[in-house]
Parts: sequence; structure tokens; C-alpha cells
Amino acid sequence: MAYQAGGQRSVPRPVPESLEAQAYLQDYATLLESVPFPSVVLDHRWDVVLANTAFASLFRGVSPHPTAMPGENFLRFVLFHPDASTVLGEHESRWCLPMLAHFAAAVERHGHDHGLQSIRRDIAQDPIMEAAYRQGLPHWIRAVGEQAVEHDGAVRPLTHPDPRWGATECRVVDETPRTLADMGYTRLTLVLRPARRPAAPARRTVRPRRTAGHLSVVPAPEV
Repeated sequence: MAYQAGGQRSVPRPVPESLEAQAYLQDYATLLESVPFPSVVLDHRWDVVLANTAFASLFRGVSPHPTAMPGENFLRFVLFHPDASTVLGEHESRWCLPMLAHFAAAVERHGHDHGLQSIRRDIAQDPIMEAAYRQGLPHWIRAVGEQAVEHDGAVRPLTHPDPRWGATECRVVDETPRTLADMGYTRLTLVLRPARRPAAPARRTVRPRRTAGHLSVVPAPEV
């Protein structure tokens, strides 16, 4: 059974014409539901084809939106939903820019797709986002490198509404089998990490001599 944020959906969307493909997706939805982490199947427009209960739970606190619900189109949610930053940590640098980079690549491959063109028009109507797409994005990709754009393996911050997770991180894992890829779909799973708790300060009677091993690591630029 597949779910979307905000309610249950028993029929995958969009439905392939082949009965065999439909049966495969129905069984794949059952598999998806067994996964404890948020997991979603997307088409090339980022329309949600399948999503499990854990995915719906992650976004259960977002307010209604006419075009940008996470269970409908994930790209629209990331770019346009006013609540996206309440769930997706460091929203602009860690989520928006990588998604915009993937969107730009999709437009190159499927330039006449009506769904992608609709998203492109909405980007153009936002002056800040349009500037980021046209001028900022190429500069950002050159600065961080192509590898930083990839979803698979990326570790990104988020805030889960369940206090057992809270403010944490997830590793984005691409789990797309060949059959889904042949349908033009991608499966992404957000592997949640337990929330970090600050360690209690150690009580010392003698201040240790400072060495290179005690230096703090300079954080890498945000990507």
C-alpha cells in the first residue's frame, strides 16, 4: 500500500499502461511500506509515484499548499512550499541548490515536457529563484564540484516532527532497481541518523598540553 503526505493512496500515480508494470508497482509499494525510513519513488518530473508511511510522517506537519505538497511533487515542495525549511535543514544550500541542479539537467533531457516547463515558469516568476537558477547555480556547481550535486550518498540535515528524531541528519540513498529505472522512475530513501546529544564535559584536574591532535577541524564549505 502506498501513502502520500496527508493521506493514504491505494493506487500508484501515474499508472503505467502495462498490466505487468502495474502489478510490479503494487508489489513494490508493499516492499516500500516495510522500510522504516522515509522512502519515495519519483518520476522524471519529481511527481511522487509511491511513498511509504515513514515519508508521510516526516512531512505530516506541513500546511496545505495548492501545488507544492511533498506527497505530490517533491521538487515543488523543496522549491516553493513555505514550510519546506521547517523540515529540510539548511534548506537553500543543502536542498534547493542540488535540486535545482538536477532540475536543470532534466530540462536539458526533456525540454518539451509540460510538467517541467510548468515548474520552469514558476521559477521564472520568482526573481530571487530565477537569479539563482540562471546565474547562481552555474557558479555554485563550479565551486562545489559535480559530486556535491548528486543525491546518492549525500548527508543532509532535517528536522523530524517525531521528538525521538528531532533535529538530525539523513543520508540520501538511491535504491533504484533496473525495472523502476526502465519505467523512468527513481527511488530515494532518507536514512535517518539518531539525533546527536552533546557529550558531558570531562572533569580535568590538569589542563592538557595543546597539540595538533586537539585542534578543531575547520568545517568544509556548505554544499
